[in-house]
Amino acid sequence: MADGWSTDTGEAVYRSRDAVKNLKIKIRIQRATSTAAISAHLQQQVLAQQEREDIELDTLNSQAQSAGDDEEELVVGWQEKLFSQFEVDLFQSDSVCQTPLERQYHSEVTALERTRGRRNRRIFTYTDFDRYTNWEGHAQSLVMHVKSNPTFLAERMANVRHRRQDRRPADSSLSKSRLITWEPSGDFVKTSHVINTPVQTMHIMGDLGPPGKLGQKEKECLLCTIRADGNGVVTIKPDFNKGKEPYRVETVGEKREVWRLILENVSPDISSEEKEREQRMYNDLYVRHKEYLNSLVGQDFEMPPPGILRLLVNGEIDSAKGFEYDNLYVHFFMELPNNWSTLPSQTLFGVTQTCRTKAVGKDDVAFFSYPFSFEAYFRSEDETDEYLPHWPVLYFKVHSLDFWQRYRTEGYGYLVIPSTPGKHSVTCHTWRPLQTGTVSELRRFFIGGSPELEDYSYVRVPGTFKGERLSRFGFRTQTTGSVTFNLQCIQQARAFVDASTLKKRRQSVLDQLGGFSQQGAVYNVLEAFQRARRRMQEARETLPRDLINTTSQLNSESTA
Repeated sequence: MADGWSTDTGEAVYRSRDAVKNLKIKIRIQRATSTAAISAHLQQQVLAQQEREDIELDTLNSQAQSAGDDEEELVVGWQEKLFSQFEVDLFQSDSVCQTPLERQYHSEVTALERTRGRRNRRIFTYTDFDRYTNWEGHAQSLVMHVKSNPTFLAERMANVRHRRQDRRPADSSLSKSRLITWEPSGDFVKTSHVINTPVQTMHIMGDLGPPGKLGQKEKECLLCTIRADGNGVVTIKPDFNKGKEPYRVETVGEKREVWRLILENVSPDISSEEKEREQRMYNDLYVRHKEYLNSLVGQDFEMPPPGILRLLVNGEIDSAKGFEYDNLYVHFFMELPNNWSTLPSQTLFGVTQTCRTKAVGKDDVAFFSYPFSFEAYFRSEDETDEYLPHWPVLYFKVHSLDFWQRYRTEGYGYLVIPSTPGKHSVTCHTWRPLQTGTVSELRRFFIGGSPELEDYSYVRVPGTFKGERLSRFGFRTQTTGSVTFNLQCIQQARAFVDASTLKKRRQSVLDQLGGFSQQGAVYNVLEAFQRARRRMQEARETLPRDLINTTSQLNSESTA
């Protein structure tokens, strides 16, 4: 009684690619109460009396048998049927056998009694074919000394296999218009909407009755439950001891007894030949699957035509904060500059969902997480070195919606698509037109509406503007909140298509653009090149005429 006990009697879940039929479990039960000590004392006394030849042989056999009932150890396979003493007494009579399974059990019990080949006394099993498969729903496991009520889902999943067998075809007399039950009853909810996964169950039981009085149903207790499904998931409750202390099993009744329970996994290991053959089979399967995927994808990598830059943007409108009103949504569209084009089916505008704000620190933030994507192509018609491409611009407007479905303009903003590929997180600040006077603010508060821009491009530089300077004198605005974008930019171009391109002394702008896009600094490199060239020209104009001629002659000789 001084030994410790394992109190972790929860279930454990294992996943195995091997067949569950190879599962072997060694189970051992041993009486731990004073009866075991008395039996051991009687056994020693019997041995001593046997040496003095003071007792008869029948008395010796009865006492030795009672002492051997204190413990038992068996190796049980998956769905292996071991009959209890109650089943042996029941199936010996042919008159009680009505089903084919019961007749089969009658023949097996008769053969065991005839050959005396029964190898178990206290430990027996209930397989998936027995009517006691759901045994734990009618009696409690004595291994669990802490009582707990099963949840509704556990009860439904325990009987789901039986409900699947008893399922009847749908009544054709029901109207198809009543496929949906708008007001389900409590019984309807309990019998529906449960995932139906066929599971095989096996119970390892123990007959913990007194010696010589086995076969009493009230003395049977559940020692272990094993479940397995077709996906290779095996659930065992309680788990294997794995070197830990044995489990405590306590019987009920006037004479309470304590038993030790030990569970071990003794499944045979796979042989080296079978393991190697299985590994080859999996390798062949992976190779075939890889070839199948390659056949779907293909070997050709899609490339844009020569002289074209392909831009792919996968973006997300992440959040907005700092605006005056709640229930925000964003309307946006993409503007493509000159020499940019897209497919006819490409959508370059969108509207987010309406989102309520949430207090984050000192700001009220609306989290949209609205994804968008577009694809554009750039083709240069000007092959001069001074030409620099303009990148697409994303214009957006933030609105707020009130209780009466009236909207207000909260702010305008724009975002220039980054010229470098990769991941970008950009926060754009917004503003809105401001009309002087108290009437406009009252109108905005009570009936909604506010001054709006006819042309969204006026946020940056209007596309219709012709000139060097844009004057906004007298145009009053008010700074509002900000919108955060997450962008994933991909640039693709075919630079240096063939060997003849490499022989050109002066490459076109698109060839340079395609080469630099792979390095991730297209616009910045070209702009820096133009600035350096202008500084060189200015420096040459300030030099004396003789020095310029000498420099030109040195350049021509180095080129030759």
